Amino acid sequence: MTTTSTARNARAEAQALVGDRWVARVLEPSGPAVTEEPFFADDPVAADDGDEALDPATPVLVPAGLSGDADWNTWLADHPANDQWVAVRWLGGARRLPGPPPTLSATRVDLHRLAAYVVAPVRHAANGKFGLRWTLGGFGTPFFRSADAIVDRQIRIEGVNLVDQQGGHVSVAPITTLQAAADMLGSTIRTDAGAEDDSPPVGDVNAELAIDEAAADFLGHWFAMAFAALEAVRSDPASVEPSRPQLWPGHFDPAIEVGDEDHRASYGASPGDHGIDEPYLYVSVWWPDRLGLDDDDPVWNAPSFTGAVLKLSDFPADADPVTVAAGFWTSVRDRLG
Repeated sequence: MTTTSTARNARAEAQALVGDRWVARVLEPSGPAVTEEPFFADDPVAADDGDEALDPATPVLVPAGLSGDADWNTWLADHPANDQWVAVRWLGGARRLPGPPPTLSATRVDLHRLAAYVVAPVRHAANGKFGLRWTLGGFGTPFFRSADAIVDRQIRIEGVNLVDQQGGHVSVAPITTLQAAADMLGSTIRTDAGAEDDSPPVGDVNAELAIDEAAADFLGHWFAMAFAALEAVRSDPASVEPSRPQLWPGHFDPAIEVGDEDHRASYGASPGDHGIDEPYLYVSVWWPDRLGLDDDDPVWNAPSFTGAVLKLSDFPADADPVTVAAGFWTSVRDRLG
């Protein structure tokens, strides 16, 4: 588990590591806050996103698997001592998922409640957006700023801790109850911002949340893997009209949308749910009747929707999970045409 009590800016941290020979791109959200429509959030891998002070001729260093001038594995070839730094941020190197612990289901449900009813509503109150992202050690908001604020803010979960970063000031507290989390953030518990029909009930807001450290650590890695692979699919020229990856607090999974009006589908990475209790990848087809899909085709193996799934237990052993996920999603995308 990664915890910190200092203010973070993921892109600035990466830029400081590689120096001015490269323009560093990462998977986490970074400041400053974006206060313009439509996204009110940074695009972490965009080549032209910010960094005005850098020479435009400087090559862009992107996460492994993305289209760009060079990727982090290229940089690692000359800086092997930084493999752990790069791998834990899922930018390249030896990326591996830990095994899911038996406490994953209970932890997943209670972190889902925390995301949907406490964390996402704070961002929603500031700018009308509730989407979340992967952050080191867990998940959190992009940097945001309400109309009356004078500093940027980011709320994130780091393992079993809740972190509230406002400007250079950082507050950290162990996760206990929904009410304690809302009190720390100076907000209220809301059921009308980020929740969906398949979100767990808000439940007793004063009951202790069952957040296990090993399970929270696994979820942080699972979300990181998903964002790395989704960004690779988004950067693929064969992906038509891809959306930005977001961790949807209502469904509690990272996902994007790809395809034209007839071929559009959602591509995501669920940490498990009431239908499939283990983590799995999925492609959910929006308009299967327009495509004439063969129900007997084993590719369309999703149990409760028209689409395809790949369970974590079916991942090839010792393979880079980012490559596995991106390969699964692009293969199904190509089947859809």
